[in-house]
Amino acid sequence: MRRAQAAAACLAASLLAAGCGAAPAGSVGGDPFTFAIKSDPGLLDPAQVQDTTTYTALSLAYDTLVNTGADGSIVSGLADHWSVTPDSVTFTLRRGVTCADGSPVTPSTVAENVSYITDPATKSPALGVVIPEGLTAKADDSAGTVTLATPTPFSFILESTRYLFVVCGQGLKDRSLLKSGTSGSGAFQLTSAKPNQSYTFARRRDYTWGPGGATTSDPAMPGSVVLKVIGNESTTANLLLSHQLNGAQLSGPDRARVTNVPGLTTSAQNNGTQEFFFHQGPGHPGSDPAVRRALLQAVNLKDLGAIATGGTGTAPTGLIMDPRPCPGDTVTGHLPAFDAHAAEAALEAAGWHRSGSGARTKDGRRLTIRMIYSASSGETMAAAAEYLADAWHQVGVDVQLRAVSDAAYNEVESVTQDWDVDWAPLGVTLPTQLTGLLSGPFTPDGGNFAHLTNKAYEDLTAKAVTLPGASGCALWNQSESALFDSADLIPVVDKTLTTASHDATFRITGGLFDPTSIRMTGGTK
Repeated sequence: MRRAQAAAACLAASLLAAGCGAAPAGSVGGDPFTFAIKSDPGLLDPAQVQDTTTYTALSLAYDTLVNTGADGSIVSGLADHWSVTPDSVTFTLRRGVTCADGSPVTPSTVAENVSYITDPATKSPALGVVIPEGLTAKADDSAGTVTLATPTPFSFILESTRYLFVVCGQGLKDRSLLKSGTSGSGAFQLTSAKPNQSYTFARRRDYTWGPGGATTSDPAMPGSVVLKVIGNESTTANLLLSHQLNGAQLSGPDRARVTNVPGLTTSAQNNGTQEFFFHQGPGHPGSDPAVRRALLQAVNLKDLGAIATGGTGTAPTGLIMDPRPCPGDTVTGHLPAFDAHAAEAALEAAGWHRSGSGARTKDGRRLTIRMIYSASSGETMAAAAEYLADAWHQVGVDVQLRAVSDAAYNEVESVTQDWDVDWAPLGVTLPTQLTGLLSGPFTPDGGNFAHLTNKAYEDLTAKAVTLPGASGCALWNQSESALFDSADLIPVVDKTLTTASHDATFRITGGLFDPTSIRMTGGTK
């Protein structure tokens, strides 16, 4: 924990014993499970989560109303029953759920969490992204129910609660305790926090309300989980190979070192789609759909994806990260095939003429594409940008590449808008999270940074949002395909993560642990 908060955390109830060194009364012994995280989780208040690492840590200590099963389906969490309408969901909470300090978790507890996150004064980054705008909560403690409602239909109102970590007990009364401690009803409880080093969570022996009713009674479960902050993947790989870690996820070239190695088990899972956008504002080449399609025909997207991921990616099938609420392939058959000659002919037909081997011109203006991408994306992204530039140069396009720092990216992308092509992975978990980015008011008045105006997408999403859950999936999938048909944005490749384990098994999806899935199979050596 941060040094300034150590004393305050130790004075709190035992569930907030971060840094105090003592195990909580409800914890049990057993072998520790040690897992590598890439950065420090920072502020631990669930209402202020901004990155995957923090979600990973908090998923051990907090419960949500529902969970995601191994097959992607919605299963029970704090709630064991629910009923959904287009603009509301009513949850019946399990009886006997307790916070780590022993206090009960009630419908009013859930309602207080919703009220806090939706309060404009909180400035929660979750509001409008994973928690819908205008969400209200009405609790009935005697009936054991809480109803969440939105002012207009919101098709994934049930699924969005997978990311609503419910704070309870002392932390609900005093949010300052959550700067460096946890106050949840989860299967584990934070007992030690050493910023930029490690975070230790002790298992609760009284936990019986996990996904689908899972408990912590299995003796093969670890007595504690230790998250070690390791910013370098080479170091992580070394620790796995020397059996000093039980688990980690790797996305770079060091994953090859831990694959097919005795004593280690690995698996690969998708980690979001890499895509790029054409700016369709006035004066930008991408405002002409014929130009967009021609530029796509000029590129071998399969080769581009292999370069961008160092050969570890997979063919994209949609824009939503796993586990998707709407399965299906929205990409195949909706992007033009690679054909450089056809691309040149299409540009000629669109009025962009070429003399010799130089850049094409139209009405005295050169066909110039200014492409931006993140400078922190590494060597493979830089190589992909060069490949894309070369492919377009061969059909007569002047391409200007610009690697932009993370600190300046929002300014360039949404304010100055000095770009024509933007390689911008979105990383969303629900289709509803896309609508404000891909339709509606343009920046700076809204989130539509590429100035898209796709009527088919707008009409399909307007219908889909009125249908709850899976009943709207056909429309949501059609809306994605409409974007690709129009070459508004181009899914290039799905990145993958390699999950490696030693003497342990566990499930982690989208950065969230299923804490009750962790099992020790041989002890750390």
